[in-house]
Amino acid sequence: MKQLTRAEEGIMQILWKIEKGFLADIMKEMAEPKPASSTLSTFIKILEKKGFVNHRTYGKIHEYFPLVTKEQYAKSHVKGLLEKYFSNSYEKMVSFLSKSEDLSITEIENIIAVFQDQVNKRKDKKHE
Repeated sequence: MKQLTRAEEGIMQILWKIEKGFLADIMKEMAEPKPASSTLSTFIKILEKKGFVNHRTYGKIHEYFPLVTKEQYAKSHVKGLLEKYFSNSYEKMVSFLSKSEDLSITEIENIIAVFQDQVNKRKDKKHE
């Protein structure tokens, strides 16, 4: 899956949030300073060419909607990070993240609980 620029990703975040919308709907959700509508339109056309967005036409206006889910993009993005920075090793990535001083003890405990839940589910699946 292609990488998005920061501006393109910002537009996708809006479309994922509102699910579908006209140019005015997307513009309304944008942070200040808002781009010109022609600039936004250009970015949306780029997203359509990249296969992230499509539209329905109603007369002369278009209603845009995402073709790629937020989860699909996130998975692809994380896979890219894993390949580029962690030699395709989840263990290295988790080790790196766990050493972050920004994580509280509670956050680390919650992460451990998520992993333990996955271990238990996979063990249960093996025994079926």
